[in-house]
Amino acid sequence: MRYVCSVCGYVYDEEKEKRAFSQLPESWVCPLCGAAKSLFVPEKSEKAEMKKAPAAAPVRPDEDLEKLPAGVLAALCSNLARGCEKQYKEKEAGLFKELAGHFTAAVPAEEGADRDVLDRLFAEDLETGYPAVSGAAKEAGDRGTLRVCVWGEKVTAILHSLMQRYEREGEAFLKDTEIWVCSVCGFVYVGDEPPAICPVCKVPAWKFERTEGRRMA
Repeated sequence: MRYVCSVCGYVYDEEKEKRAFSQLPESWVCPLCGAAKSLFVPEKSEKAEMKKAPAAAPVRPDEDLEKLPAGVLAALCSNLARGCEKQYKEKEAGLFKELAGHFTAAVPAEEGADRDVLDRLFAEDLETGYPAVSGAAKEAGDRGTLRVCVWGEKVTAILHSLMQRYEREGEAFLKDTEIWVCSVCGFVYVGDEPPAICPVCKVPAWKFERTEGRRMA
């Protein structure tokens, strides 16, 4: 049996590893991207992959519209900027970054925000948010939005995994190591050096930026 990392695509082959995937400890992580064991899924057969996904409900103009908050608009513009950077459209990337900065400055302080709230929001995005948007984009044939959803879902999954690992291990998880963020897709990697290639968007290591932790008072 083979199991595939839903973030980077690494394959754990039980036959080659001489150990059943179920026998691996829950603390085991993907050797390539650091994703938790829970993010691995059984490899699907080619026949199963060819099955057509259920069509999403059609989106009607002017129905169920909502005003997006500043934080969502900031994230959207930031993602669009990264997409432009990947296509070497520096001018467009700069404009989207400017918009992202404008909306970021308008984000109100969030009261009662804690790790439990963040955990719930991650779970909601992974369980309902991304599947809904991906379904609508697939129905509309919007390849650009589909790519954004693929990247966004994988980045959200790794963030959720890292947060849960931090909950289990505490500050020891981040002691004597570095945190790297892909400047193109936002993938987060914990380790002494960034991965040679981003597991999500496949850009080289020099596209990663090292984050600086906040100084304790």
